[in-house]
Amino acid sequence: MKNLYKYIFAAMLTLTTATSCSDFLDESPKGVIDEDKAFSRPDEMVTSAYAMLGDCWYSYPFNLWPYGDLSSDDCLKGGSGTTDTGYHPMEIWSTMTSTPGEFDELWYRLYCAVSRCNRALLSLEQYGNTKLGEETCKQRIAEVKFLRAHFYFKLITMFRQVPWIDENVTKNKLQEQTRNDEFTYEQLFDKIIADFKEAYDVLPEVQKDKNRANKIAAASYLAKCYLTLAYGDGYEATNGYDHINKEYMQKVVEYTNVVKNSPNYGYLEDYGDIFLPEEKNSKESIFAVQTSDYKNDNTTFGRANWSNVLNGVWGMWSCGWDFHKPSQDLVSAFKTKNGLPEFDDYNKTIDYPVNGKPNAQKWDPRLFHTVGMPTFPYKYEEEYTLTKANSRTPNTYGYYCSMKEVPQRSKGETYNGSWQAFAMNDYVFRYTDVMLMRAEALIETDNLAEARSIINDIRQRAKNSVDKHIAYAENQCDIALYPESYFQNKETARKCLRWERRLELAMENGRYFDLRRWGIASKTLNAYFANEQKDVYDGQTYATYLKDAHYTAGKNEFYPIPYNQLYYVPGLYKQNKNY
Repeated sequence: MKNLYKYIFAAMLTLTTATSCSDFLDESPKGVIDEDKAFSRPDEMVTSAYAMLGDCWYSYPFNLWPYGDLSSDDCLKGGSGTTDTGYHPMEIWSTMTSTPGEFDELWYRLYCAVSRCNRALLSLEQYGNTKLGEETCKQRIAEVKFLRAHFYFKLITMFRQVPWIDENVTKNKLQEQTRNDEFTYEQLFDKIIADFKEAYDVLPEVQKDKNRANKIAAASYLAKCYLTLAYGDGYEATNGYDHINKEYMQKVVEYTNVVKNSPNYGYLEDYGDIFLPEEKNSKESIFAVQTSDYKNDNTTFGRANWSNVLNGVWGMWSCGWDFHKPSQDLVSAFKTKNGLPEFDDYNKTIDYPVNGKPNAQKWDPRLFHTVGMPTFPYKYEEEYTLTKANSRTPNTYGYYCSMKEVPQRSKGETYNGSWQAFAMNDYVFRYTDVMLMRAEALIETDNLAEARSIINDIRQRAKNSVDKHIAYAENQCDIALYPESYFQNKETARKCLRWERRLELAMENGRYFDLRRWGIASKTLNAYFANEQKDVYDGQTYATYLKDAHYTAGKNEFYPIPYNQLYYVPGLYKQNKNY
């Protein structure tokens, strides 16, 4: 053996379709593609980079659901108890350390994805023009830079200070000399933005192969980057509304305007349709990780969504592990009075709808598209009505289940063995998310009227999303548009925007990152912990484990650098603050 890199550095050099064996073994193994031969096929190298989008698993989910939902006020972990998987620290924060294997696996696999991108870029640099032609090569480079920035956005969102490994570091084999504090947080974002900007400048709005990265996806990501940076450095003391950068907010307005003006995207007419497999590439979908069913793609297992393999409801599916459980706080947030949110009073009492028993309490219709509840049909199908038996550990995690990431039960399972998975795309950006980013930036740049118009368009779509799928809950729904009086000042407009993002995007893996951006994570989560531990449903108490939960500002904003990575080369990486 010679020059044997370990763990992250090995990951930076490995490929599924093209493995660099000469660096590891004195003798080339059989059954793999020679490195030189692989590099001479630039289009296949690009395909290899794309393949990493969905190369995930429940212990390293690229959609980040344990880190964006479990860690927020929207969601409880679920499963057989608090020790089922290593995700319990993410839902209570107080026991968070750098040692969970889930952190290490996610870091490792995301850097595997970065490696694929870097090696594709090196292949394109060497062979792209001759094999593909100058114009196609230029476009493929832009696509791969989009993909690399996508994976780096996840890394910086999770771990903040990460090593920047690009194609030059890879070519010169400098991985072991690349520190994670070489660049500041903002400088790392500048590099990510530069990759997205190249994609934006080069790529067309519509690709011949529809699911490739395009100009509109790049514009959406640029808006997201600038929106994140506009609030500060990510730590609560120096982040939030007191640190707004209006120039960055104006960038958000500019890039979301490109999305808004594209004729190829828009609001899907019925909210419920957004989360059905047959509509997964509708006009609502700007960029999504693609999945498939083995019956349709003629493979053994299909290209399932392995990030969400734990999230089928107990007793409904063959292997429903009952993770990703909506909180009572989230359910209560859907309460309405005269059709508008109960901003200050929503959580004063524990309430939940019962099918066929409407009362004075009304609800935003999106509740019935988002949260599975006893007595109601599971994903609209009355023959699969949920009961209290569909919860695995009700005394710990209650009776609610998540519905957006699963298909209807009648459609069957993509993969059904010791594990179960579904052919459900993961939205990276859907149109409504981008329009809510636009509304957020408009509020901060003093255009409250247009922000209200966007939010009311979204609420009108929710109002129209009753008859087709949830007619059984019609008498329990009430939603109204915001009057002008709610958008006369920034404080109230912000409250409306924050509420709308929560309800519209509930259980879509991003709530915690919103709270962090707004600088309100510690206040929101510690109040949630105090209240949620008193949960009760039909006499059954649950969530009492939250008595041990606490979020510490100045520490918990970002997740710790994984232990294995931190100590592989002593002194190379620095840990995040206060871990």
